[in-house]
Amino acid sequence: MPWLGVESAWYVLMHTRLAESARAFSATARNPSLLRAQLAFGASWTAEWAFTVALGVVAFRDGGTTAVGLVAFARMAPSFLLAPLGTALADRFARERVLVWSCLLRAAATAAAALVLAADGSKVGVYALATLATAAFTVFRPAHTALLPALCVTPLELTSASVVRGFVDSVSTLVGPLLAALLLDVGSAAAVVAAAAALSFGSGALLLALSYEAAPRGVPQPLRRIVRETAEGFRALVRYRDAGLLFGIGFGQTLTRGFLNVFLVVMALELLDSGDTGVGLLTAAVGAGAVVGSLGASLVVTGRRLAVLQGIGVALWGLPLTLCGLLPYEATVVALMCAIGVGNALVDIGVFSLPARLVPEELLARVFGAFESLVALTVAVGSLVTPPVIDLLGIRGALVVLGLVAPALVALSWRRLRRIDASIAHRDAEIGVLNRVSILRPLPLPAIDSLAAHVGHASVATGQEVFHQGDYGDRFYVIDDGEAEVIGDGRMIRMLRAGDGFGEIALLRNTVRTTTVRARTPLELYTLDRRHFVPAISGYQSSARQAETVVDDRLRTFAPAGGQSG
Repeated sequence: MPWLGVESAWYVLMHTRLAESARAFSATARNPSLLRAQLAFGASWTAEWAFTVALGVVAFRDGGTTAVGLVAFARMAPSFLLAPLGTALADRFARERVLVWSCLLRAAATAAAALVLAADGSKVGVYALATLATAAFTVFRPAHTALLPALCVTPLELTSASVVRGFVDSVSTLVGPLLAALLLDVGSAAAVVAAAAALSFGSGALLLALSYEAAPRGVPQPLRRIVRETAEGFRALVRYRDAGLLFGIGFGQTLTRGFLNVFLVVMALELLDSGDTGVGLLTAAVGAGAVVGSLGASLVVTGRRLAVLQGIGVALWGLPLTLCGLLPYEATVVALMCAIGVGNALVDIGVFSLPARLVPEELLARVFGAFESLVALTVAVGSLVTPPVIDLLGIRGALVVLGLVAPALVALSWRRLRRIDASIAHRDAEIGVLNRVSILRPLPLPAIDSLAAHVGHASVATGQEVFHQGDYGDRFYVIDDGEAEVIGDGRMIRMLRAGDGFGEIALLRNTVRTTTVRARTPLELYTLDRRHFVPAISGYQSSARQAETVVDDRLRTFAPAGGQSG
């Protein structure tokens, strides 16, 4: 029967997708440093969501809707300046050390806020400490995002790491508010803030002693250049246009997040009349949707169409708010908050994996710092403008109007998002070929991705020489398709096939070509020029050792007459 064939195809598809999803999570489990980094992110983000719920309740009880908006603005506004400055340091120093200090400073400020709340002290003091804690945390996510590629080897592993981090983020978005709701029910806001401090300290402890090979850095520049380096992050958002577009639609999501900071409190306490715990439960609904979205996203871990998925995620941040204004019923609102969570999971996979491949590694922390700075600004602005819009249009009218901002941005960017996906798919194919070459295989993803961005292409007809013994060497070659003969001093040395690389001796030993390479069949070649190939190979100890081994083996197999052994 025809339906049996459809059912069989569906089973095969789902089995394949589930296998890909399992690989995403197992890639993290097999990499101890990556696992510790992911767990640290989870602890930090759980602390952030629990702290946000507690602070929103404190502010509303202290001064109503306006106080919620002002406190949210005050928390985020300083981060606009501190995020790019702090993450410029992450391009100077070991990124895990920057992360550890971020966690410890936030833990100290949050613990102090818990003590002030427990002693029924000044709310202004609590808000000031909350602002300090948020400023310390602002550097965490961009530095963590810049660190992840260095812990990965292939594009699939980076996409998998982004999927897993999105899942961890989603679980944190669920667990943090639920923890806050529980502690608010049985204890107080001070207990929630104290728990956030403990989680922040635990996150820092997890990040100690990560093991990975960091990218080579240039000569350290004087600290007085830090402002100029900070500005480079903002300039890169304009220079690298595809990354800038992805960040740009991301700002539609973060502006809406600012709206949501206020709406979550106001909807729970005024529109639905569900009390303090209602704030935590509505926020947890966002987290529940994010968990479902992350699990669904893990089924598309191949990395295809991530830009389009990010666009859909951004739209899902806004449309549910509009529908909440049109259908203000408790069950409906909870379901729509879950939809926002699904959108959050889709946004995170795209915005924190694709730009990492579209911007040079040495600029990553500064670029994500600039992004986090503008995130802080847009969240702050969103939080600040929501109360007056509510005053003007009412809660339901404000939900309808403000919810349309993010979908409008996505609609305007849709064609560019599809072009970005096509470009990334083409580069992934090139990386797949480069990763088959033994001399390139040890390179971490940022290095191999950079090489793929600079790869050239050449076609060589049967019988034609790629280069001749004694020629000056300026390129490394990788065979994409075909076969070639290696000839030294007029005799056949070996055969080269698809996936083999050649030409490295002249580049790494700064000598002339030691052999002739001639096409045995039509050849399709990838080419890498000296100025990109040599720094990539020599910049990492693992690839430099592998290169030395390959060169020595080849020269032992054949050393040209006349002492031209390089």
